[in-house]
Amino acid sequence: MRDERGLTTDEYMRAVTVGERTPHRAPVDLAEYDSAWPERFLEEEAKVRSALGDRALQVEHVGSTSVPNLAAKPIVDMVLVVADSAREEEYVPALEQAGYALTIRESDWFEHRLLKTPERDVHLHVFSTGCEEVERMLAFREHLRADDDDRELYERTKRELAGRTWEHVQHYADSKTEVVEQIMSRVGGS
Repeated sequence: MRDERGLTTDEYMRAVTVGERTPHRAPVDLAEYDSAWPERFLEEEAKVRSALGDRALQVEHVGSTSVPNLAAKPIVDMVLVVADSAREEEYVPALEQAGYALTIRESDWFEHRLLKTPERDVHLHVFSTGCEEVERMLAFREHLRADDDDRELYERTKRELAGRTWEHVQHYADSKTEVVEQIMSRVGGS
């Protein structure tokens, strides 16, 4: 499948990846919910806020590890809001000093940047102030925390997909789009 630019997922990921991209070529490992995940977020939040000071306008725990009782890849996803995520010189060097590495630069998608810890167990998604994607991610998190049926639907979908062999983890993420959109259609109306 190709996107609106005519690129396959692999071609797009090659274009936005900073550094080398290695294939996954395996199923995705899901872990049962771990109460240590919110604690890990708090540790990483403190590290980010220490590195950036008042340039860190908002830091949130998002993704499946932020939803109690939801199985997840054991990777803590965080959202960092800065004044302008395209101005990497204003935050990337400080985050690199704190141990993160810039791995994705998506200028065409909300000027999204992705930084990871060396262990790749924390993913820091960076967006600019006012980005609608941040609000969408937070709304999805809050809905899954509150709605048992949609949380169970999402987990069933993730488990079914996780068992397949994926060339890249992004393919697994893309395969969840339909159920995420289905759930998002109910956000605010539940």
